[in-house]
Amino acid sequence: MLFSLNPEQIAIRDMARDFADARIAPRALEWDEKKHFPVDVLREAAALGMSGIYTREDHGGSGLGRLDAALIFEALATGCPCVSAYLSIHNMVAWMIDVYGDGAQREKWLPMLMRMDRLASYCLTEPGSGSDAAALSTRARRDGDHYVLDGQKQFISGAGNPDDFYVVMARTGEAGPKGVSCLVVEGGTPGLSFGANERKMGWNAQPTRAVIFEGARVPVANRLGAEGDGFRIAMSGLDGGRLNIGACSLGGGQSALDKALAYMKERKAFGKRLDEFQALQFRLADMATELECARTFLWRAAASLDAKAPDATRLCAMAKRVATDTGFKVANDALQLLGGYGYLADYGIEKIVRDLRVHQILEGTNEIMRVIVARGLVGR
Repeated sequence: MLFSLNPEQIAIRDMARDFADARIAPRALEWDEKKHFPVDVLREAAALGMSGIYTREDHGGSGLGRLDAALIFEALATGCPCVSAYLSIHNMVAWMIDVYGDGAQREKWLPMLMRMDRLASYCLTEPGSGSDAAALSTRARRDGDHYVLDGQKQFISGAGNPDDFYVVMARTGEAGPKGVSCLVVEGGTPGLSFGANERKMGWNAQPTRAVIFEGARVPVANRLGAEGDGFRIAMSGLDGGRLNIGACSLGGGQSALDKALAYMKERKAFGKRLDEFQALQFRLADMATELECARTFLWRAAASLDAKAPDATRLCAMAKRVATDTGFKVANDALQLLGGYGYLADYGIEKIVRDLRVHQILEGTNEIMRVIVARGLVGR
């Protein structure tokens, strides 16, 4: 097993890092403060192939693997974890269309998603069913060649533009996971509306809203897969989503560590630069080691998903838990190293801490990651 990147992967990572340095990092604090969703910059990323990283090439995707995607999302997150995380969600939706859509669906939807003419959101979570996703209650009732959709989705990233694109898990049959189907709801559908933009601790550079369906008529032709396939589709998307959000956490943690290192080279106390104190050097060494350990494990999980290994879901759950916990801890430790300055918005670390905190909750909470791993261990 090789633990080094090949020249193509290095070039992919460096391209994403250069984009983050030039187009994301300089405005990340402004976007956070003003709660601005930088759609123009996202479309610039799309022009570089970052809107369909692991979507097939016949409709404009980049055709790369999950390890390549992890490199890209980590690099983008050094500029802003929030922006990188939204791009991950868009990629997950595009991948679902690519894998589970039929020929007509792929031809209709993928080109505009690759250009980000429409931005995509993933609608699984509901007000009454967060971690227990199989208990969702949004209902899709068959009426001729349409479904009539009623219900509400909660905490939907990127939602709110009436012209955008929503992949929705809805109940078409019995209780439990076998009664869930996957529907594409296009922006402008009558009966589709949105809640207010949520006030959040972090992730201010992307909107988060409830998505509400009141008698929304969705063509049966917009269903991905067969009736009852929706929960399986949702869970398969989450394996990759967990890797992506873990990579975003590592990028944020790395950025916080880099900011702390730069500060400590300049700041003096008791007649010495901060980076000359051995106790602080040990802290930095631990932070760098923890990031590298989490990164290496995330790459292993990504390789397993690329290989469709039987233990991929378990490894993705492990990697998500480790990477998101590690990224947040490193960012929080970096804030501490700056002392009072770390608490100020101008230095950028407090934003990273706020952004990374939610990564331990979304794409399945880290408690649920432990459930997935434990079930594999005890054979349930």
